[in-house]
Amino acid sequence: MSVTSRREFMNDLGAASIAFCLTRSTSAFSQNTPPTRPNIVVFLVDDMGWEDTSEPFYKKVTGLNRRYHTPNMEALAGEGVKFTQAYASALCSPTRVSLITGLNAARHRVTNWTLRKNISPDPESSDLILPAWNVNGLSPIPGIERTVYVKPLPMFLREAGYRTIHVGKAHWGAEGTPGADPKNLGFDINIAGHAAGGPGSYHGQHNYSAVWRNGDRIWDVPGLEAYHGTDTYLTEALTREANNAFDDAVAQKTPFFLYMSHYAVHAPWEKDDRFYSKYMDAKLKDSDATYASMIEGMDKSLGDIRANLKRLGVEDNTIIIFMSDNGAAKQVPLNLPLRGHKLTPYEGGIRVPMIVKWPGVTKPSSVCNEAVIIEDFFPSILEMANVQTCEQIGGKVDGISFAPLLREDAAPPKNRSLVWHYPHCYDQPPYSVIRQGDWKLIYFHLDQRYELYNIQEDIEEKTDLHEKNPDITRRLADELRRILVERGAQMPVLKKSGLPVPLPG
Repeated sequence: MSVTSRREFMNDLGAASIAFCLTRSTSAFSQNTPPTRPNIVVFLVDDMGWEDTSEPFYKKVTGLNRRYHTPNMEALAGEGVKFTQAYASALCSPTRVSLITGLNAARHRVTNWTLRKNISPDPESSDLILPAWNVNGLSPIPGIERTVYVKPLPMFLREAGYRTIHVGKAHWGAEGTPGADPKNLGFDINIAGHAAGGPGSYHGQHNYSAVWRNGDRIWDVPGLEAYHGTDTYLTEALTREANNAFDDAVAQKTPFFLYMSHYAVHAPWEKDDRFYSKYMDAKLKDSDATYASMIEGMDKSLGDIRANLKRLGVEDNTIIIFMSDNGAAKQVPLNLPLRGHKLTPYEGGIRVPMIVKWPGVTKPSSVCNEAVIIEDFFPSILEMANVQTCEQIGGKVDGISFAPLLREDAAPPKNRSLVWHYPHCYDQPPYSVIRQGDWKLIYFHLDQRYELYNIQEDIEEKTDLHEKNPDITRRLADELRRILVERGAQMPVLKKSGLPVPLPG
C-alpha cells in the first residue's frame, strides 16, 4: 500500500510516486478495530472533478486548487487517508449501481444514465446498433424488465441492525420501477431521492423545480416542501435534513448508515449566494464563480455534518468516506493535468477525489497511491461494518475491499486489472478500458483502434504508445477481452456488417 504523510506528499513535488508503506500484521488490526459497530457516512458528490478542491490530489498544487475553497475537505484529509488514484465510472448511474452492488458496470449492464422507463438517452447512430442495456437500472425485485436484480448494500446493513438513511440524489432506477425509490432498496428513510439524476433547481425560491424555466417536472426534487419559497439552497436543505435524520438514530442508540448523496455540483449550475460574491470579487467570470460557490457549499455541508457528529458525541465512532461519482462535466474548467471530462475514457472522466477517515484505524494525514474503483465500496463498507457476507444475487462481486489499505495490513492483488465499459454513443463514442499497473489501454468500438498510455509517466495522456509497445498492447487487449467475456459485457452491432463489434485482443 502506498501511504505517506500528507505533509511529505506536498513537499516532495518531484517524486514520481508515493512510497510504499510498511505492512502491518493482523494483530495490529485487532488493536485498531473500534470496539463497537461504527456509524458510516458515505458523502458522495455529483460531477466533482479530481482537482475541484483546495485539497490537492496531484503531486503539486494546481490552478484549481488555488481557486476553490474547501477547508472541510482539507480537515478530513488531515485526519484520514487521501486516495490519489480512486476511480469511478465515467458517469452517474453506472457508478451508483456499482457502489451499492459491488458489480462492475460490464456485469450489471447499467452502462448509461437512467431516467424514463425503457427509454435510452442515446441518440440514433448511423453506424451502430446499441445493445439492449439495463436502461431501467437496478431492482431489488426479480422479473422487472431491463434491470439487474440485486440485493443492495443498505439491505445488508439494515439486516445487521443499522438505521439506513438516504439523502439527496438516488438515480438507481427509471421512473415507475422499484429501483427509483430508495426505500425499496433497504433504506429506512429517503429524503429527496427519486429517478432523476439532477435537480430542477437548487433554489428554494423555485421550489427546487424546473418548471420556472419551462423544464420537465420529472427533475423536481421531491420531499422538501418545507423549504419551498425560501432562500434555502438545495445543498443546505439536504444537509439540515441529514443532520435531523441521524440525530434520531443517535438518540435511539442505533448505529446508522448515512448515504449523503448531493445533487451538487451537477447541472443546472446555479449560484450559491452564500459564497458567490467572494469569487466574483476574485475576478472570476460569472459561470466560474457560480461553480466555485457550489463547490464551497458542498464543502460546508461536509463540515456541518462533521460538526453534528461531534456535537452528538459520535465522531470517534463514525467512518466518513468522501467520493465523487465521476469527473467534472465538460462545461466547467478542465481538471488539469488530467485529460478529458465526464463521460470520456480519460483520467479526467474517471479519476475522482476520495478521502476516508476511520477513527482509531486510519493514520492521520496519510496518502494512499493504490488504485481503487467504485465497486470496491460494497465489500469495503460491509467489512468495516463487521457484516460477514458480501455475496450478491446479481452476480459475482467484482469489488475488492480497501479496508486492508485503511488498516495498512495488506496490499491489493498485484497487477489488478480495472475495467470500464461504455457501449454507447451518448456524448462520446463507445469504448472499453483496462488499467493494469501503470499501463492503461483504451479500445474504441467503432473503428476498433487502441490508445495506450503509461499513466505514471504521462498522467496527461498526451503520448499514445500502442504502436511502440505492441506486446503490452496485445497483452492488455487479451486481458480486457477475457474480463469482458467473463462479465458478459454487451457490445454494439455494426450496421454495415450486422455483426457485433469485435472484442479486443
